[in-house]
Amino acid sequence: MAEIAIPGTGKHEVAELSFNDFKSIVINDYRIGYESRQASIIGRREVLTGKAKFGIFGDGKEVAQLAMAKVFQKGDWRAGYYRDQTFMFATGMSNLHEFFAQLYAHPDITKDPASAGRQMNCHYATRYVNEDGSWVNQAESMNCAADISTTGGHMPRLLGLAYASKLYRQNKELESFNQFSVNGNEVAFGTIGNGSTSEGIFFEAFNAAGVLQVPMAISVWDDAYAISVPAKLQTTKEDISEILKGFQREGNSNGYEIFKVRGWDYVALCETYERAIKVCRDEHVPVLIHVTEMTQPQGHSTSGSHERYKSKDRLSWETEHDCLVQMRQWIIESAIANEEELDELEVTAKKYVRDCQRSAWDELSAEIKAELDKAVELIIAVAQQSEAKHELMEVAEELRACVDPGRKDVATAARKVLRLTVKENTVEKQELTRWLLEENVKNSERFNSKLFTDTPFSPLKVPVNIPVYDEDAKVLDGREVLNACFEANFDRDKSLVAFGEDVGSIGDVNQGFAGLQSKYGDLRITDTGIREATIIGQGMGLAMRGLRPIAEIQYLDYLLYSINVLSDDLASLSYRTRGGQKAPLIVRTRGHRLEGIWHSGSPLGLILNAMRGLHICVPRDMTQAAGMYNTLFRGDEPALVIECLNGYRLKEKLPANVGEFTVPLGKAEILKEGNDMTVVSYGSTLRIVMEAAEELEKMGINIEVIDPQTLYPFDTDNICGSSLQKTSKLLVVDEDVPGAASAYILQKILEGQKGYYSLDCPPKTLSAKDHRPPYGTDGDYFSKPSMDDIIETVYGMMSEANPSKYPAIY
Repeated sequence: MAEIAIPGTGKHEVAELSFNDFKSIVINDYRIGYESRQASIIGRREVLTGKAKFGIFGDGKEVAQLAMAKVFQKGDWRAGYYRDQTFMFATGMSNLHEFFAQLYAHPDITKDPASAGRQMNCHYATRYVNEDGSWVNQAESMNCAADISTTGGHMPRLLGLAYASKLYRQNKELESFNQFSVNGNEVAFGTIGNGSTSEGIFFEAFNAAGVLQVPMAISVWDDAYAISVPAKLQTTKEDISEILKGFQREGNSNGYEIFKVRGWDYVALCETYERAIKVCRDEHVPVLIHVTEMTQPQGHSTSGSHERYKSKDRLSWETEHDCLVQMRQWIIESAIANEEELDELEVTAKKYVRDCQRSAWDELSAEIKAELDKAVELIIAVAQQSEAKHELMEVAEELRACVDPGRKDVATAARKVLRLTVKENTVEKQELTRWLLEENVKNSERFNSKLFTDTPFSPLKVPVNIPVYDEDAKVLDGREVLNACFEANFDRDKSLVAFGEDVGSIGDVNQGFAGLQSKYGDLRITDTGIREATIIGQGMGLAMRGLRPIAEIQYLDYLLYSINVLSDDLASLSYRTRGGQKAPLIVRTRGHRLEGIWHSGSPLGLILNAMRGLHICVPRDMTQAAGMYNTLFRGDEPALVIECLNGYRLKEKLPANVGEFTVPLGKAEILKEGNDMTVVSYGSTLRIVMEAAEELEKMGINIEVIDPQTLYPFDTDNICGSSLQKTSKLLVVDEDVPGAASAYILQKILEGQKGYYSLDCPPKTLSAKDHRPPYGTDGDYFSKPSMDDIIETVYGMMSEANPSKYPAIY
């Protein structure tokens, strides 16, 4: 008897097969693999002829991916890298037409549903957010998390996708979440090149999965090179599975099951994936499948040739051991098909792939040609009425003569015409202007939209619910207000989970989660190892699968260790899928004032520049923080909340609706009204600003103090700009280094809110010094803005404007 793989089920059915049934399965696999190879070959040609910008392909990896696809089921997830096209074709999560549409950067989600032309080719994703913002039924679909180019960067997210299955299996309170899981039976499939296993992020994720015992299946595609660098310069012993043998589980220990198989052996690959995924799925044990002796027939990418760095012997070996060559040979030797049958299949496959390529190119070209023709028509009309007719006709002819034009060519020509006719005002020019503005709107949607998913469930649309206080409201430590907020929300929403270093048993280092693990269990309030990157990835994967995670990074300074995951993956997720995927992860941390280089940082400039796509919340106290959490818990977009490290034991009143009141994002608050100067600050420094304001009043200066509350979005109601119309003077107080967050705030107020026109003197920033803050109270005083600094800076600005009324202090 033979085994037959049932596509999409991950099951092999032992049955008496007819020869024709068995032949059909094998030949279909070969067809998919051969079509994929032709897509790689044609794709490379399209780049080298200039129709596409860059190409990176999965040639040489086809047969292993066919085997992996056989055990991939509905509900499963893939988080891979940019060589998995055969797997995507074999599972039906993508097709050749979409492959070429992405290669040509077609900005239409119906043509390239993975990224709408925003990502390079072979970067895959399935759309799991509906147009109305709701989730698709992930349990009934095959799922692919959006790829990123950074090698190894997807591994933390892979951990989270697998960890979700563990929670869905073990937490009985989640049984009703059946659109995301069927009893946690899903496997998270990850793929990575052998060179990328040298990344620290790979080892961090690998270790974490072994500790957590999650159904994560990592396939290493090993072709012995990382671009031009051979394995001997990448990996100890030149063999990743050899050096990971210590992770092999033994007896009752946790750990991995490790498999090794050659990438050109079709039968062995099918058998290996069947065994490996059965263990992974049934027992929730992570597995490593090390696929060796792979080839890369076209080299790393279109940016170079592998003949430059591979020996003739190596190239000869690769030709012989090409996986499709070996599979073809096996088919013939096993009498499954003869050469004539395979020749005919290959001819048909080549034609089909070429037809898909031409169709994808023609569809995009037709759209652009229609826009180009309209632009030429309008430009000629303008030229007929213009003194610059000759120059304008040249522009039109150059545009019409473009070979493989893009929308850039069309826009550039139209804009040049408007410049050449800047002193003219004809009806024809007005028509060209109107058309160009309409096209600009369309192109903004094509290329600049969906930084946030912006669904009806956006946190920006959560209704404002103000805090309510009883007459005898308790006055507690700020940490206790947070604790009460978390407890109320964990009671309300069973999908909420929190994890991080020291979050579980001791309730976090500042006691925000004190006592909650004993109440809700260690599946919901969980300790992790010291592994910032995979803490974020763990949260991101959970959020993609319908859970509501709070991932804690113990101190703001240590956010640097997860910046690649936050910036490359989480922050760009909505944009790079054009709203097709979302991950409403809340990252909780603490920072600003305290003492010591790595426990008092405020690197907001770094955060603001690297994390566009996250809401950046900077509450001044724990009540504000609680209100922001309440808002974010009810929204569906990711955020970073930075609590004030020196505020946990300061006293605050406990709202009666501590788990319900909300703080709107992007809404600035005037903490103190004044007429002499607008002072904008955030976080811990606001407390010092308010103290300085009292002394300044004694000196006859009445400042207006504004808390933006969130830095991204920033003051959407223009409170700061309106204040400037009254005071005409601006000071930004910031704990970051000079020119960092303060420069961002200035740009928002002076340019974005047109505050420049309200100034009667130069604006100023008061920030920390250029270096990290030193240890000790004195170090803090002389390195960050102090109350004395604020008073003297405000007074000095007033003195410059009116020296007779405010004589210089020094």
